[in-house]
Amino acid sequence: MSPDDPVASRPDGDWLALCRRAGEAVAVALERYPTRAERERPTGRGEGGDVALVIDRAAEDAVFAELEALGRPMTVISEERGHVALGGGGPVHVVVDPIDGSLNAKRGLPFHCVSIAVACGPTMGDVEVGYVLDLATGEEWWAERGAGAHLDGNRLAKPDPAPLEILAIESAHPANVAAAADALAATGAARLRALGSIALSLCSVAAGRADAMVSLRAARSVDAAAAQLVVREAACSVAFPDHGRDPLTTPLALDMRSRVVAATTPVALEDLVRGVAT
Repeated sequence: MSPDDPVASRPDGDWLALCRRAGEAVAVALERYPTRAERERPTGRGEGGDVALVIDRAAEDAVFAELEALGRPMTVISEERGHVALGGGGPVHVVVDPIDGSLNAKRGLPFHCVSIAVACGPTMGDVEVGYVLDLATGEEWWAERGAGAHLDGNRLAKPDPAPLEILAIESAHPANVAAAADALAATGAARLRALGSIALSLCSVAAGRADAMVSLRAARSVDAAAAQLVVREAACSVAFPDHGRDPLTTPLALDMRSRVVAATTPVALEDLVRGVAT
């Protein structure tokens, strides 16, 4: 990023450092709710449309505290609060999913994360920094546009082409799985894995842990904004087929709705889009 880039112009450190502080703050916030009974208390419906649990609100508050401390204008898009103009708003967009995988977090299952994307404009292609912190394992995934994708400080190499052994599926409600059963079988995947976090499933593709992923219903921008950059910077492929052919033009706005598909190769991605996401 050049010094003139609006995302790079922050006076007190870089955006990746901010994301890390926010992730640590979310982890501390969750420690205040150690039991399922404490974590699953509803607090009303968030702007993204889902019921917001007390842990979702606490995590979001922790992220916003870090953003507000910057004292600079930005447009924040967050699952619970929606679009928020901090300091009057501005061209820098920060897209936040305080807990991606809230059901897992509520039940004490390990696959949940905080996801933060920083963009210089309103589309997926404008995302400059993507940060995903696995709140159960502590694994840290991040990418900067043009600088590669990383896992715990190690740059991710492009996964080697391989047969479709593991296909991760998201939005795995039984009705969604049943409706897609024939299409999923036709992919030739050896096994399915329903992990429960779109962001972490995308990161798993970037690292070659999964060969591909597909969400069986439309996702929101906050679910994928950070991790789609991790996928692209790892030289893998991603699509938002319900929006259009070019994933880079997909809006970051909270009302964006599209299924998400990712794969380690463009050919595998096209096969999945045609077979499962049409």
